[in-house]
Amino acid sequence: MHAIGIDIGGTKIAGALVDEFGSIVKSERVPTPAGDPRQIEEAVVAMVQSLSVGEQVAAAGIAAAGFIDAAQSTVYYAPNINWRNEPFRAVLEERLDIPVIIENDANAAGWAEFRYGAGRLYSDMVTLTIGTGVGGAIVSGDRLFRGGFGVGAELGHLRVVPDGLPCGCGARGCIEQYGSGRALLRMANEYADAGGIGQGLAELRAERGELRGEDVAQLITAGDSGALAALRQLGHWLGQTAASLSAVLDPQVFVFGGGVASAGELLLDPIRTAYLDHLPARGYHPEPTFLVAELVNDAGVVGAADLARLSTSQK
Repeated sequence: MHAIGIDIGGTKIAGALVDEFGSIVKSERVPTPAGDPRQIEEAVVAMVQSLSVGEQVAAAGIAAAGFIDAAQSTVYYAPNINWRNEPFRAVLEERLDIPVIIENDANAAGWAEFRYGAGRLYSDMVTLTIGTGVGGAIVSGDRLFRGGFGVGAELGHLRVVPDGLPCGCGARGCIEQYGSGRALLRMANEYADAGGIGQGLAELRAERGELRGEDVAQLITAGDSGALAALRQLGHWLGQTAASLSAVLDPQVFVFGGGVASAGELLLDPIRTAYLDHLPARGYHPEPTFLVAELVNDAGVVGAADLARLSTSQK
């Protein structure tokens, strides 16, 4: 029995029919109707119906950025969509003939890594997704952690610098401002401004008019000293954060996803170093494994589908 996973992103809505082994049977993508909740509803309904044609479908899971209640039903708040206390599951189930769950997108992606990806050999895992911001997911004792109200594991908003850089959440000093793709770009520009090892960054910026994420990635791959220094700085902040999370959650593995994680060991090495430098009771505290996510762009739809299937089977 298959399940459908839908991942509502800022620019696209991705959907997939997923089997019980986490494999995608077929998939679709459409542009996200920017900021229009009703058009997004129509797009999701049309995608679920299209993916269901000729198939036995047990349930559909919808992943979206934002605060989702513990019942996986109501979107308390979505930053990219004008949803405020939106009963999205009830709206969809009224129009579809299958059970529906709503899940935070980072939770869905993390769950996919736990079930079918880099975390599949572990019972306790923390995922940090390094994209425009920093997403997070926690699995403890083989169960996805959501918190008492359903909005736990917002790991990107852990404060790492008191009175630090302002964050979009309204606080200051969140790891999202120091460990994200946007932060890497800021650090790269700082190295470009300083000259010295930032010369390569400065030259590419002058040639392109501005530095983009793909420009920094290109220089990292080429071994540019300034770009690698920016990546190490990013890894330092992520490792420090991982050490704090270990003190609370004691995971066996940290899994890093998102575009920046494609740097592999170039990112993981400074993360491990900073982790050990900040780990309480170092030398006596068991050390977790650090891995790069495996499912990449498919994690959201695979995780949403799997969570929907499991939710239905438990009823």
